[in-house]
Amino acid sequence: MRSGPTPVWRKSTFSEEASSCVYVAAAGNGKIKLRESDDPHIVLTTTPAALRFLIRAAKAGDFDRVQEG
Repeated sequence: MRSGPTPVWRKSTFSEEASSCVYVAAAGNGKIKLRESDDPHIVLTTTPAALRFLIRAAKAGDFDRVQEG
C-alpha cells in the first residue's frame, strides 16, 4: 500500500490550545481530510461540497436537537 505526502494539518485560530479541535488538510486529490485532536489516528475524507453542506447545516442549527440512542 502506497502512502502519499504527509498532510499539512490546520485548525481554526479560534480554537484554544487545550480544547478539542477539528483539523483539516488537503488530500491532494481535490478532497479534504478531517481529524479530531482527541483521536488523531482516525481520519475522514470528504469533498469540499459535502464539508460546505455540513458547516452550513451546523450554523443553521440543524443538529441542535440531535440525540444519541
